[in-house]
Amino acid sequence: MWLIDQWAERHILEAQQKGDLDNLPGEGQPLVLDDDSFVPESLRTGYRLLKNAGCLPPELEQRREALELHELLQGVKETDPSFHEVSQRVALLELKLRQAGLSTDFLHGSYGLLVRERFSEDS
Repeated sequence: MWLIDQWAERHILEAQQKGDLDNLPGEGQPLVLDDDSFVPESLRTGYRLLKNAGCLPPELEQRREALELHELLQGVKETDPSFHEVSQRVALLELKLRQAGLSTDFLHGSYGLLVRERFSEDS
């Protein structure tokens, strides 16, 4: 066992003996672990740090932005000067997502409505 592992184990045992770890929230409940089995082992720590910091992968960030712009586009009239600019940005994001191998069906049809409702609930 590594020195740091022994040190950590010793501190955990001391805390258990003192009762510092009694009556903690979630005690006796199963741990909810993220399934990161599809992430290469060398990237797992970095991904977990980014997730805990609230950062999204670029593809998901682009997807979120595309949904926001699509919703904005629905509220803008075609005669409005900003309509063309916003529609071009949505098309560009859709192209980037397709190039990344992701589906853009969420921008079209009822699925897009469900996703937008879900995002608005979380906000």
